[in-house]
Amino acid sequence: MVLAMLRSMVYDKNAVDDLYQETMITAWRTLDRYDEERPFGPWLRGIARFQTLAYYRKVKRLPTFDTTLVVDHIETRLDEITSRPGDTWEEKIDALDDCLQHLPEDARNIVALHYEQDLATGVIASRLRMSREAIKKRLQRARARLTDCFERKGLFLQLEIDS
Repeated sequence: MVLAMLRSMVYDKNAVDDLYQETMITAWRTLDRYDEERPFGPWLRGIARFQTLAYYRKVKRLPTFDTTLVVDHIETRLDEITSRPGDTWEEKIDALDDCLQHLPEDARNIVALHYEQDLATGVIASRLRMSREAIKKRLQRARARLTDCFERKGLFLQLEIDS
């Protein structure tokens, strides 16, 4: 749902991919602020909305749509969709834990250092006596494996749009 929202607001596929990743990283880092009594989807889409607005400020270009009108419409439509498997907080955490457990131990360690301990790739490289580029590549591969795992679980779909 987050990808669908981002793709409806930003037409540059590379920017959408970057915004999706930034949304997930921001959600991961601010997870302690999430109110488990409220639905997870709208919280996550709110993060995506702020990431998108920041993107348009950064590129110094106005969106080609009325952001409030479009986003409100998208939010309404997404809220109308009945809860899909994997949409509850517990299902997402269970899926993430399961997918992390299927990563090789060295990849899990690098992911934990980067995302749980919030260490920069240079610090991790120094700590593990590896090059920074090797750490960046291992993080990229770990994220790709996690994405594949989530897709196999049906937790998010890759929607292709015609260019």
